[in-house]
Amino acid sequence: MFLALRELRFARSRFSLMGGVVALIAVLMVMLSGLSSGLVNDGVSGLKAQPVDAFAFAEGTKTDSAFSRSVVDLAQVDAWADRPDVAAAEPFGSMLINAHSSTDLPVDLALFGVVPGSFLEPDAAEGQGLGDPHGIVVSETALGEGLEIGDTVTVDRVGTELTIIGSTGNQHTFGHVDVAYLPLTTWQEIHSGSAAGEEVRPDAYTEASAIALQAADGQSIDLAAGDKAVGTASMTLTDSFGASPGYTAETSTLMLIQVFLYAISALVVGAFFTVWTIQRRHEIAVLRAMGGSTGYLMRDGLAQAFIVLLVSTVAGVAVGLGMGALLTGTSMPFALEAPAIGLAFVLLIGLGLIGAAFAIARIAKVDPLKALGGQR
Repeated sequence: MFLALRELRFARSRFSLMGGVVALIAVLMVMLSGLSSGLVNDGVSGLKAQPVDAFAFAEGTKTDSAFSRSVVDLAQVDAWADRPDVAAAEPFGSMLINAHSSTDLPVDLALFGVVPGSFLEPDAAEGQGLGDPHGIVVSETALGEGLEIGDTVTVDRVGTELTIIGSTGNQHTFGHVDVAYLPLTTWQEIHSGSAAGEEVRPDAYTEASAIALQAADGQSIDLAAGDKAVGTASMTLTDSFGASPGYTAETSTLMLIQVFLYAISALVVGAFFTVWTIQRRHEIAVLRAMGGSTGYLMRDGLAQAFIVLLVSTVAGVAVGLGMGALLTGTSMPFALEAPAIGLAFVLLIGLGLIGAAFAIARIAKVDPLKALGGQR
């Protein structure tokens, strides 16, 4: 550590420049991490809030749009409920609608049709729960966009009027749209396309978008066996996030950007220490000629890189958290989550050390005689 600390002190301008670059990368990583978490919450927080282990969709439904394309019947729900590894199975309706409030405020909602009293019914943190056939419980974020409990929302084209009777108390969104929970029968009437006051086709009351499954205590659901027996295509709750509109494309794009950033950070740190190692070739040769082992020089160089990475990454993350705090709570989907930021912190330092290690490995090849200018 003696050599590492001494060089850090005497070449502080060069190390400061290098640290500044790493700090900027750390700021960018925090911002991308917050944006990625915010988009995930905005896309599937309504699904993440569901107390289910898996969803079963109609067989052959396109995976990336299963919630909007799938139609299952109640007989399939009963068949799933009879399986020994399933504790409960409930019909689940999902559809996106355009509507307008009583003050002509345009509203986009994701209607989640559930059976009142089932395990899918949300707890109302404000107002009351489901019960009124045309009462809806909306995401808390919907109340921040001009809606209030007691307001009436009219569904476009069919004219069905829904009254806001409660809110969930936290964010429930699906496909970047606020979720509104309503009784399954009302959802089935709207889903059938029947206008308010018109007769609804009888088979509409046997349909749902998917089957929500809860596993029996201490068991996991054999989804493949259940699908074969019932004629459905099921997936775990986490896998079902990919059936949310735009979820896979958004997360894949942000993940690719983050991977490129990690690779760039490793290359930048590696390039810096490559140049730095070449510049101090003579000093290293002197140390080797005096008996310094390759292992000692490697440890010293990696400790130097670790100090630079740690200090600059901590500074960059702190700046990123401060900038992120200004964005949290705005209309931009942004969320600072400790696990995601912690992972970015560890990866940035770890990959930076790997890049530095490749550069410092050149130390092992330094010939003391040649480095000092000797001919033999």
